[in-house]
Amino acid sequence: MDGEKKKFRFSLGYLILAFWAVLLAQQLLSAYMQPARMSYTDFKAAVAAGKVEDVAVGHTLIRGHLAWDKTGEAPKGSPEAAAPKSTNEAAPKPANEAAPKSTNEAAPKPANEAAPKPANEAAPKPANEARPLTAAAAARNAFETVRVEDPDLMRDLGAHGVKVTGVVETNFWRDALGWLIPIAVLGVLWMVMLRRVGQAGQNGFLTVGRSKAKVYMEKDVNVRFTDVAGLDEAKEELREVIDFLKTPARFGRLGAKLPKGVLLVGPPGTGKTLLARAIAGEAGVPFFSISGSDFVEMFVGVGAARVRDLFEQAKQKAPCIIFVDELDALGKARGIGPVTHEEREQTLNQLLVELDGFDARVGVILMAATNRPEILDPALLRAGRFDRHVVVDRPDKIARLEILKLHARKVPMRSESDLNVIASMTVGFVGADLANIINEAALLGVRRDKDSVGIEELQEAVERVVAGLEKKNRVLSPNEKKRVAYHELGHALVAMSVPGGDDVQKISIIPRGVAALGYTMQVPTEDRFLMTEGELKGKVATLLGGRAAEELIYDEVSTGAHDDLSKATDIARSMVKTFGMSPRLGQVTFEKDRRAILTAPPLEPAARGEYSEQTARAIDDEVRRIIDEQRERVGEILSRRHQVLLRAAQVLLAKETISGVELHELMAAHDADGHAGSTTDDGRAQVL
Repeated sequence: MDGEKKKFRFSLGYLILAFWAVLLAQQLLSAYMQPARMSYTDFKAAVAAGKVEDVAVGHTLIRGHLAWDKTGEAPKGSPEAAAPKSTNEAAPKPANEAAPKSTNEAAPKPANEAAPKPANEAAPKPANEARPLTAAAAARNAFETVRVEDPDLMRDLGAHGVKVTGVVETNFWRDALGWLIPIAVLGVLWMVMLRRVGQAGQNGFLTVGRSKAKVYMEKDVNVRFTDVAGLDEAKEELREVIDFLKTPARFGRLGAKLPKGVLLVGPPGTGKTLLARAIAGEAGVPFFSISGSDFVEMFVGVGAARVRDLFEQAKQKAPCIIFVDELDALGKARGIGPVTHEEREQTLNQLLVELDGFDARVGVILMAATNRPEILDPALLRAGRFDRHVVVDRPDKIARLEILKLHARKVPMRSESDLNVIASMTVGFVGADLANIINEAALLGVRRDKDSVGIEELQEAVERVVAGLEKKNRVLSPNEKKRVAYHELGHALVAMSVPGGDDVQKISIIPRGVAALGYTMQVPTEDRFLMTEGELKGKVATLLGGRAAEELIYDEVSTGAHDDLSKATDIARSMVKTFGMSPRLGQVTFEKDRRAILTAPPLEPAARGEYSEQTARAIDDEVRRIIDEQRERVGEILSRRHQVLLRAAQVLLAKETISGVELHELMAAHDADGHAGSTTDDGRAQVL
């Protein structure tokens, strides 16, 4: 890095290179200093000729030195004698020196081969001048041979005056290397493995106790409050956090203390994480982001160690913001359920301790988000910990329009008024759903090769989000298609006939999604927060309209109404057990289990409440009564609209899709007393 001194880092590769360099130097030196190897026969001959000066006798080897003669010449068999002589090194022998002839001596040289010596050539050395011995020459005069079992060896050595010494050979180094080399190899492999594991970052084995939080520095957080739409109340509530991080002295003037923890509560997709990042971006401070599930591990004590490490890192980079997403994975109430999780509870205890010992003046703000506040531990929610709760709820119509405009800034729109229509159609949608609608509409515009996005692409995008993609390859038989048409028109006609409902937007028999063979989309006219008993009964009637239409036309029912019956039964049971809308049971609620406040109810049935079998039988009777009453009501409505049902089915089979306006015109043409209406208020399609 710039401005920092480079530090020397020890590398295992350097150690291996140095080790091989030492081995290479040792091999070269050993090859240079190694004594000459001779056979045992030559050794015996050298002893007999008196050319051996001394020997060291061991168990396996015999080492010694050959004797130099008086002239300083190396004895035969030594490396010095075997080395070739250069032309300017050899001097002619004196005339009076006779060299012994061997039996296999070569014939005399021809007369023309010998050339006279120049006059200036050096004179030969005297015979009695000895050549000085050096240490290198003595070392090169050494020899060794493998010992052979010879009983006469010691007698021959003594007879020729050879100095004999004994050598006690030891196998210590050989045995030691036999143990040390495998241990060294295993040690090197272990170090390499640990280094590989350590290089895996925060997922490494050696870093298992470190925090997994992702750190975004000031320049990395590019989100501002202008990038968050539809959350004006939440942004106003959180501006104090920004002001404290910017000017903490302003709050200390009157002794005010900022809350240690801020808990963002809201349904999934409402923008809790985006809001936390916007706070960090506005304040210009580092942002630590981590999920609650990152603290829970299979190793005991790891979660608590990560909590401590997270707060230590945050204090080093203060002022900053710590954001824990999905806090319910970590802060679930202790002691709930048949099996307790000791590791999770230990991690939660460590978080509580850190919050207690946490000084808000340090400039570290702890923020967390959850969509299940009802299961959090009460000790986590008390004052002094997460003592400020900010609700990030589903947006209303005005907020939905702002969110749509925010996501449509980079999308060329044909008319901004189209977004107003989509905002009215998307009651109950969150910010993530609205962003997905804009993206799907842009993709449809590209697919259709258009220059801008219009209301057609936006409405098609809403249908994609609500009911799923069109299944054009799912071909229905003519009889099935006709039954689906009557089924969907039954939903639509009942929805238009019951009072106090919403308009029908579209009826289609094009298969969509996983199991929907057709759908009826109803658009709420306004945001609703309460529903009356009559509106709930009208919703049950609308759900039963599809099966009633099939029974009216075919005198039998099919399996296509399974989802309708399930939803109708749930509404009727909630009216009896939860809302106290049963005259027989009175103003009593029988729903004891804590249900999810901000998320959809669980798929599994709720546990049995604390009431008797007689009360349970009475609840079932009341649920059946509500369903039967609405079934009779639907039968009467469809009997009056029988001709409209037949006529609309012909149009729907021909076009596959009709709008609510077209169906209303058919009703007005055949029945002057008809009035439009529906009771569905969730903006979602009724699917077969």
